[in-house]
Amino acid sequence: MLGYYVELALRSLKRSRGLTALMVFAIGFGVAASMTTYSVFRAVSGDPIPWKSSRLFVPQIDAWGPSTQRDGNAEPVDALSYTDAMALMRDHRAKLQSALYIISSSVVPTRQGAHPFNVGGHAVYGEFFPMVEAPFKYGSGWSADDDRQRSAVAVISSKLNGKLFAGENSVGKSINVEGKSYRVVGVLDSWNPQPVFYDVQNTGGFSTAADDLFLPFDRAIESGVPNDGNTNCAKPPKEPGFVGLQRSSCVWISYLAQLDDAQAVSAYRDYLENYTREQQKAGRFNWAPNFRLRDLPAWLESEEVVPSDTKVSLLVALGLLVVCLVNTSGLLLAKFLRRSGEIGVRRALGAGRFAIYAQFLTEAGMIGLAGGVLGLALTGFGILGMGMVLPKGIAKLATLDVPLLLLTLALALVSTLVAGLYPTFRASRVQPAWQLKSN
Repeated sequence: MLGYYVELALRSLKRSRGLTALMVFAIGFGVAASMTTYSVFRAVSGDPIPWKSSRLFVPQIDAWGPSTQRDGNAEPVDALSYTDAMALMRDHRAKLQSALYIISSSVVPTRQGAHPFNVGGHAVYGEFFPMVEAPFKYGSGWSADDDRQRSAVAVISSKLNGKLFAGENSVGKSINVEGKSYRVVGVLDSWNPQPVFYDVQNTGGFSTAADDLFLPFDRAIESGVPNDGNTNCAKPPKEPGFVGLQRSSCVWISYLAQLDDAQAVSAYRDYLENYTREQQKAGRFNWAPNFRLRDLPAWLESEEVVPSDTKVSLLVALGLLVVCLVNTSGLLLAKFLRRSGEIGVRRALGAGRFAIYAQFLTEAGMIGLAGGVLGLALTGFGILGMGMVLPKGIAKLATLDVPLLLLTLALALVSTLVAGLYPTFRASRVQPAWQLKSN
């Protein structure tokens, strides 16, 4: 019977080509607008490490006091000063933890005649790699002893490994960073989580360029590798240069800690309160203790990592889809009721209401499939053009993959069937006797 209904639907659609094209375009346009904005929203709102995000926490400590706060906002700044970060690292109250800051260094290739080039990365502690579960292609991160001894070791990306060592296993080899030799202990596999959850303060959450170089935090500080990220100061440092930054109340260091259960979270929160009270007693803070401890999802939300305009765009696109569906429903209703005579004859010859339902829903479904195919093409063009309305770093995250393709087709089909329910219901209620008398 399905083949028969398909044949009837094709005949009906061919008889009114203009109306059919209008409905297909309305569905395709509405679905494409929704899927294009959804592809961006999906990319920016996903959990970057869903199996572990509830166990990763970001501490905040108010190092400036209420005099620097505006509009009564008591929220601490989103980074730590060097003094506070080193105190948290020294006390080590989390299972795994790491202070980190952005670096940008010049790497000198070993090949004859090759020119130096800049690479971006982070100075971190060895516990950073198991904490964020960074995947390694060769080797591993450095040890706690390397941190304590401030060893000249490095972890590099696969991309940098390809430039320097043609993609071979480079563990144990040396690289020249800012004129100093570092021993490679690990090469990361492809890894660029979005959002960049371990350093939202500096990346804004999203970065198309993955980190190419990781150096030990204390080694980088000792070598004077400057901070290449954001630096916020309530008042200028008393001393010039990188040393003055370390001795000031300026905030420029990100921090991440792993706390595996509620007891550990409670204990760490108590520790932060005690620490801030101690700083108050020591005269460093002359205000009431002010700190925060958020897990990763709450932290990303507080930092507003998902741009508000992507949420608004998605709602607007969904509203446009609803308008398109309402218009399509009206067109289907007019089209179906115009065939009341045909319906009356079929009912008089013994066709039941279920047969009428099946016939007209099949027709609506075919319009939905055609609209879905058009929607796929328009979605592809829409994703390509997202860079014109959104920051390129975010627009590049939107991709047209298999799940999105299937979702686009499913949305077009289901939404058109929903739009066709009322017109089909009205068509099935046509009284055969009235139509036979009128004809």
